[in-house]
Amino acid sequence: MKEGFRQSMAWLHSWAGLLVGWILFAVFLTGTAAYLRPEISYWMRPELALSRPGPADAEVAVKAMQGMAPNSPTWFITLPSERETTTRVFWREGGGRGRGRGFREAVLDPATGHPVEARETMGGEFFYRFHFQLHYMSVLWGRWIVSICAMFMLVAIVSGIITHRRIFADFFTFRPGKGQRSWLDGHNVCAVLALPYHLMITYTGLVLFMLMVMPWGIDRAYPGGRQAFNAEAFGSAPPRPRANTPAPLAPVLPLVEEAQRRWEGGRVGRIVVANPGDANATIQLVRADSERISYNPQSLTFDGPTGALIQDSGEGRPAAEVRGWMYGLHIGRFAGPFLRGLFLLSGLAGTVMVATGCVLWAVKMRQQAAKKGRVGFGTRLVEHLNIAAIAGLPLAMAAFLWANRLLPVGMEERAAWEVHVFFIIWGLCFVHPLFRRGRQAWVEQFAAGAAAFALLPALNALVTQRHLLATLAEGDIVRAGFDLGLLACAALLGVLAWKVARHQPATARARRPAPKAALMPAEAAE
Repeated sequence: MKEGFRQSMAWLHSWAGLLVGWILFAVFLTGTAAYLRPEISYWMRPELALSRPGPADAEVAVKAMQGMAPNSPTWFITLPSERETTTRVFWREGGGRGRGRGFREAVLDPATGHPVEARETMGGEFFYRFHFQLHYMSVLWGRWIVSICAMFMLVAIVSGIITHRRIFADFFTFRPGKGQRSWLDGHNVCAVLALPYHLMITYTGLVLFMLMVMPWGIDRAYPGGRQAFNAEAFGSAPPRPRANTPAPLAPVLPLVEEAQRRWEGGRVGRIVVANPGDANATIQLVRADSERISYNPQSLTFDGPTGALIQDSGEGRPAAEVRGWMYGLHIGRFAGPFLRGLFLLSGLAGTVMVATGCVLWAVKMRQQAAKKGRVGFGTRLVEHLNIAAIAGLPLAMAAFLWANRLLPVGMEERAAWEVHVFFIIWGLCFVHPLFRRGRQAWVEQFAAGAAAFALLPALNALVTQRHLLATLAEGDIVRAGFDLGLLACAALLGVLAWKVARHQPATARARRPAPKAALMPAEAAE
């Protein structure tokens, strides 16, 4: 431990950030992409036509489910919105066993209720789930690892605030072209510029997993199980057993109108029908996530056959509502276009903050090793991981989008293979620096990422009818904006590749001879 409180905090800041820096970089970058989860999913299904939500969407969806899954114990229906252009349905076949336990899902045309033949893909859901459970790991282990990394992140942020005595001056200080000083300025500016966001997103991320990380209080207070806790904390209605007496469902449109009246114009986002076709059926209407900051579901539960109101969840208890607000702040689904743009910029600032911190640590360790005359294995390992994690991850994300366009539409387990391509390319990015060390590896991976993103709109035009010119002509702003965003990503990675290629280390600049006085033409000829 270093001498002095501030020096101790600097030591803690460096190590807390470095030990989990590469995972934090991936969590920040994929989490930032997850703010565009509906838009990414829409772009990755070019078969879907542009549509708008309508007043009869709920009625059409329920009627479609009555034809598709009449014997299912539960229907889950997500209605279209300004960002979701289709109706998504999810159900479980009665008595499902084995792989998948009988779960089924489909994408429906909101106007007709007919299934839409769209390519199989995880879409933006992949980035959303990767950023909090690392996808290929078991769900529990992935969430535990991300939770521990979030704790380290919170320690790094607090210790960084204590360490930087000029924190407000750092907000306005950036000196380009100064080598390591510029990297440090960039790290400080990105940290201070979005400091409230960094604190919020890290702390609320821990709150999301509090029932997993600290379950003992609930287990002690509710020894019978979590169902009683959920009912008391969130107002969840207990499930009703099947009566095994056939009964038709009440029309859903009057129930939707009742919900809108009670919510003062609020929109229904999801419908959950339990025991459809049974005398004990229930219809739960859940308010859209974008209608309120709190992520605690506000819902109305109706008796299925009669349409009588059974339960109004209303507002949760104070402690549950505080958690709901923190949950809602973290995922940002309440945000409109402008606020969502600020969330995106803040997430990118956090990504840059983590990346520059990892690079600065590696530079500092190499400088210290150079003074001793030997660069150790630890320093080389950190430099290698920096290249693969920071420059390689954007390339892998671009490869995921390329796989969406190039894999055969009818391929078995197509969505899984899109993910396989992502990890294969990212794995190659970890191997590549073994053969192309140092700056050359940085330049090549950044340049490959820039080319991959830049060529995606061209590939899109070759293999689909939803290219940039077509989407602009038909007013499909989401797809057109996404293609333009891909070009912006390409430009950013291209600039990084160019800057790294032109960069000269301080030692090289120091060895460069001082410029001579300008020669006269006659002298130059001699």
